[in-house]
Amino acid sequence: MPDKLPVWRRFGARWPLRRLRRSAGRAPATLTFIALFWILGAFTSFRGPEGPLLDWAAASVKTLAGNPAPLLLSCFWAGGPAGYLGGTLLALLAGLPSERLLGTGRFLLAGFGGQITGLLLSTGFAYLTSASIGDWSRALVSESFVGPVAFLAAAAAAASARLGTLWRRRLRLTLFTLLILLALYGGTFSSLTVLGAAAAGALAGPYLAGRRPSIPRRLVSSRREARVLVALVVLASAAGPVISALSSQAVGPLSVLRYLFTDVEVRTPAELEQLCGEAADSARCIAARVQLRAGPAAFFLATLPLVLLAVFSDGLRRGRRFAWLAALLLQGAMTVLAAVRIGRLLTGEEPGTVAPGTGSYIALVLPMAVPLAVLVLLALTRGLFTVSAPVGTYRRLAGTAVPAAVLLAALYLGVGLVNRNGFSPPATPALLAADLPGRFLPVLEVTSRAPGIVPESLPAVLLYEGVGVAFWILVCVLLLRSFLVPPYSPATADADRARSMLRSHGGSTMAWMTLWAGNNYWFSPSGNSYVAYRIDSGVALSVGEPVGPRDELHSAVEGFSAFCTANGITACFYSVGTQVRDISRGLGFSSLQVAEETVLQLGSLAFKGKRFQDIRTAMNHARRQGIRAEWTRYPAAPLAVKDQLHAISEEWVADKDMPEMGFTLGGLEEVDDPEVRCLLAIDEDGTVHAVTSWLPVYRNGAVEGWTLDFMRRRSSGFRLGMDFLIASAALSLQDEGFSFLSLSGAPLARAYGETDDDGTGEGQPMMDRLLDRLGETLEPVYGFRSLLAFKAKFAPEYLPLFMTYRDPASLPAIANALARAYVPDLSLGQGLSLARRIVDRTA
Repeated sequence: MPDKLPVWRRFGARWPLRRLRRSAGRAPATLTFIALFWILGAFTSFRGPEGPLLDWAAASVKTLAGNPAPLLLSCFWAGGPAGYLGGTLLALLAGLPSERLLGTGRFLLAGFGGQITGLLLSTGFAYLTSASIGDWSRALVSESFVGPVAFLAAAAAAASARLGTLWRRRLRLTLFTLLILLALYGGTFSSLTVLGAAAAGALAGPYLAGRRPSIPRRLVSSRREARVLVALVVLASAAGPVISALSSQAVGPLSVLRYLFTDVEVRTPAELEQLCGEAADSARCIAARVQLRAGPAAFFLATLPLVLLAVFSDGLRRGRRFAWLAALLLQGAMTVLAAVRIGRLLTGEEPGTVAPGTGSYIALVLPMAVPLAVLVLLALTRGLFTVSAPVGTYRRLAGTAVPAAVLLAALYLGVGLVNRNGFSPPATPALLAADLPGRFLPVLEVTSRAPGIVPESLPAVLLYEGVGVAFWILVCVLLLRSFLVPPYSPATADADRARSMLRSHGGSTMAWMTLWAGNNYWFSPSGNSYVAYRIDSGVALSVGEPVGPRDELHSAVEGFSAFCTANGITACFYSVGTQVRDISRGLGFSSLQVAEETVLQLGSLAFKGKRFQDIRTAMNHARRQGIRAEWTRYPAAPLAVKDQLHAISEEWVADKDMPEMGFTLGGLEEVDDPEVRCLLAIDEDGTVHAVTSWLPVYRNGAVEGWTLDFMRRRSSGFRLGMDFLIASAALSLQDEGFSFLSLSGAPLARAYGETDDDGTGEGQPMMDRLLDRLGETLEPVYGFRSLLAFKAKFAPEYLPLFMTYRDPASLPAIANALARAYVPDLSLGQGLSLARRIVDRTA
């Protein structure tokens, strides 16, 4: 298809309105509910059920004891205009897709069933805990529940069972983290009901999807997804307290926010003193202090730590070390401040405490567990966040933020003095200076004293409210920009140098893998050749052959071997061809065959004849199903395509008992390269069924061929996707004039079972046997031998790949280095299980 077509046409994307229309057509129950919701709301003037209707529409512990009708009917009303608007928006965002995934009947069953279960659970909780947390349970008894939130939360949780592994996990983690936070911070009857409804929906989801629920073998299957999940937890932990603190019953660390939205009208410190009088602990007095001291910008400043956490969550998603450290420190500070404030509330040192009692104490102490839990999570996941920004990034950030703070502070003092009569009492240098920290610092303890000055004129209000908000918005923008700066590591400069040399001189079909993250580099004295290697357990494991001019190949092998000897490490050339094997043998190295590479020569390739019948079948089936092969490059792909590639990859990895492999096997991080090409099997609706990535192979300063690397297929997609994509790539690249196509090597797999040409070398038979057993053990998980057999249908040329080593006594260390290179995230339990299976097969 011509590249000039718009992106949305090339990838079969639909216009948003068309998609919404299609979803609405499949969701009659949701649309009927929205209509009924507003009709019933109009009859009650959108104020919620009142009078006799309360016993039928509002669910509470008291009403449910005598009338079960609210178990079903409470979702059709809301508590006020905001509830009707929010409920409608939630129905559109959650109800439409949930009904489309589940079907109308299952959608209604999940929604009503979850709502009933949630109400019964929250009611039972209030009864069962009345003896131990009496104050809290009495508060629960006095509250009522109306609204569609429980119904929709249950339906969404149930519908998540029909999503792919990636989005099912993300949706459930975010949903339940948020609901648990709302329950812990607010502890209201409504929050407990919604949490119980969502839990019931999640448990029922697999049954409604036609399968039994199963416990996932691994919560996270890739480093990228682990970062995303941690970031989602941090983001939800920032949003939950803000939402719950706006409730009139909230008692958590941010419960002061509820005083920002009251009908208290106090404009001067004198009026505040008259209002409070002796009742300094009254709700109206506290609300007046908050509003008078903080003003309209108080919401932003009071939630500033949580705003910063939300910003840091973006850095966590990208694996940034600075974001992890900043979030850890901020979460630790919030934990300490929550503990201090709760201690003061419990001892009565701070005004505004609730009535003493076990329930009140639990309601106050529970919120402290939330920041503590997130703090522990961040501490345990430290190894995920290793991406560093270039040197000087945050020094330059501070160099911008500090002068901005000084400038804004000077602006506040200078303009405040010029407009001194715009404040009450008139501003003086002492009053402005005393109030200055409050313009920038988070509003954490705003109820202890009255403000010194209050703005009255519009210029004074803008100045009073604006300086702190402007400063922190600038800081947030600078932080977000810092997470977009290309990451830096000590090997970055070496990788750039290696890339330039690779383009100039070329290398083997694996040469592009030498540019992947995690490699170290040795450069030849001539400056024309290099060896990329991984070092572990005293072993320098090369990533393929040396890269550089072919006439320097011997000197590069010899030079790298001498470099390793001089530094007391063992040189091991891994996945090299016969030429490097022969050169290293002349230096006293032994060798073992470790893989088999398959190569297709292009130029006259045509999939004709009986042996290519399977290939033609795949291409014909793809044509009949409207599936086409589409070239793209990952950095330039539309967001919808990237999202599908993430989901396909995560689903593929999640089915394994072992982590995703690395080293010479690339993942999505390696695909994210502007010089790597991706071929997609995509249908008319824009659904990606399979994907392959192709690495460029440079020879004499130009790309002469391509190497297959990343291969993934959607489990529910086109079954012959890989056959179709590889055949399409071969024909397409042949038309573009390239000379060959490497289908890459299959580790621990050989076409004919040979070991080496001469079979000499101490320890070789045992190592060869061990590699065979390791290949058999990993076959059910990674399928290397099946992959080699699959490639045979393309009638490729087979080229053996070898591992060469100098000392047979170093074989155990080499085996350990190989295992850690391929599976760096292997857990202790997985390693022991793998070792036991290898021993059992070898015995």
